[in-house]
Amino acid sequence: MTELIGAIDQGTTSSRFLIFNRQGEPVAEHQTEFKQIYPNSGWHEHDPLELVSSVEGCIAGAVKDLEQKGGDLRNIKAVGITNQRETTVVWDTRTGEPLHNAIVWTDTRTSALVRELKTRPGFDALQEICGLPLSTYPSCSKLLWLLEHIPKVKAAYNEGRLAFGTVDSWLVYKLNGGPQANVHVSDPTNASRSMFMNLKTCDYDNQLLDFFKLDRNKLHLPKIVRSSCPDSYGKLVGGTLAGIPITGCLGDQSAALVGQKGFEPGRAKNTYGTGCFLLYNVGEAPVISKHGLLATVAYYFDGKPVYALEGSIAVAGSALKFLINNLSLAKDSREINELAAGVEDNGGVVFVTAFSGLFAPYWIDDVKGTLLGITQFTQKGHIARAALEAVCFQTKAILDAMEKDSGHPLQRLAVDGGMSNSELCMQTQADLISIPVDRPKMRETTALGAAIAAGLAVKVWNNIDELKDINTIGGTIYEPKITKEDSSKMFTRWEKAVYTSSGFV
Repeated sequence: MTELIGAIDQGTTSSRFLIFNRQGEPVAEHQTEFKQIYPNSGWHEHDPLELVSSVEGCIAGAVKDLEQKGGDLRNIKAVGITNQRETTVVWDTRTGEPLHNAIVWTDTRTSALVRELKTRPGFDALQEICGLPLSTYPSCSKLLWLLEHIPKVKAAYNEGRLAFGTVDSWLVYKLNGGPQANVHVSDPTNASRSMFMNLKTCDYDNQLLDFFKLDRNKLHLPKIVRSSCPDSYGKLVGGTLAGIPITGCLGDQSAALVGQKGFEPGRAKNTYGTGCFLLYNVGEAPVISKHGLLATVAYYFDGKPVYALEGSIAVAGSALKFLINNLSLAKDSREINELAAGVEDNGGVVFVTAFSGLFAPYWIDDVKGTLLGITQFTQKGHIARAALEAVCFQTKAILDAMEKDSGHPLQRLAVDGGMSNSELCMQTQADLISIPVDRPKMRETTALGAAIAAGLAVKVWNNIDELKDINTIGGTIYEPKITKEDSSKMFTRWEKAVYTSSGFV
């Protein structure tokens, strides 16, 4: 444990801090859940100060864990950050205090605003510049909503003291001490999720800002810097790691692609977390999707940025939490998996888990969660199985779109995230996409990606080639067990359910 790297993993439902050795193995960690705030139907918020305190608590807990195992915190060379993307934070540049709760990426309060934006001249040109379709998902509409509905946010904007950022920017700002150091930065994997950044230049675009009627003289946007950089992100100023530099930053899905070592064009990963996110490396030139996907930055270490196609599923693990917390079908996700495995099939049930509308490749806002095919034969296990299958069906839809956009069929899918622990879910996934699913033994790949970004900046690893043997032993390969014809029949039924459910609102 002579060279260690810390990784902040700030997610949608919890914060974690992991400490990795040079072999990419986690040697200490700590995790804390924080409050989820739902003020109205479709609204989802976090307390920005609680996000920071949860991270600080996790750092202290992981360092304690390290020392109890005989490790020395002085061997920690740097810290990387990975974070939930699109979640929007606004604060006062004078005080460093948040002006409202963070609006979470899953929040759909901006549906009407998005419909209005789509009527503005220039709407059709946006995606070619920033890579994203206009929806409730990116940060832009969340910021516009805050300006329109929260008087103190509007006042700060008019007075030129409004700072905007995604969670990475907010954490870096506060961990550096707030307004005293005023480190206000973001990396391209996060900045590209705002709809304010030009994908090709990795800088803010005046045409985009003008479309959203934002004045850069009134709004403090984070400076966009490389994802791996020895000096742009400052350092921790408090706690047990005070003085340790922050040298890497990646949005969570890009971090997972890096952690899966998806460094070559054609490599892809799918992360099954609260939502589900599939990234496909397309190389050093962005590919603007014609089939409902997002174009985004995969990472920007040195030289040129590397781009990806992305498919985002709003509801994955959160569907299981819904069955547990809202319907009391089980006590935990392990029991949900046991219920699903306890039936031969879904019993004719299809669960369209559209709690926040449907993201890629459908982009249907006016659909709600819908259970179809229920009869008196239906049992809890059928609903549990249909919930697992919903994620797998949407993943297949995304992969089909990626093949159309890239012109190359994927040969293997790397997976990680909580739901990848389910043998049933991963076998179902392989069956539906008709290619092998590759699950590594160590599945903390998102945090590992942040550690890699930070470690490259301080030469714990000198280059990407040194990473090729990390986390390669002990994984599981799931081979398809049904025919492509049977898979196609199941998928056709899923898509029928999707379009049956749409237009309900």
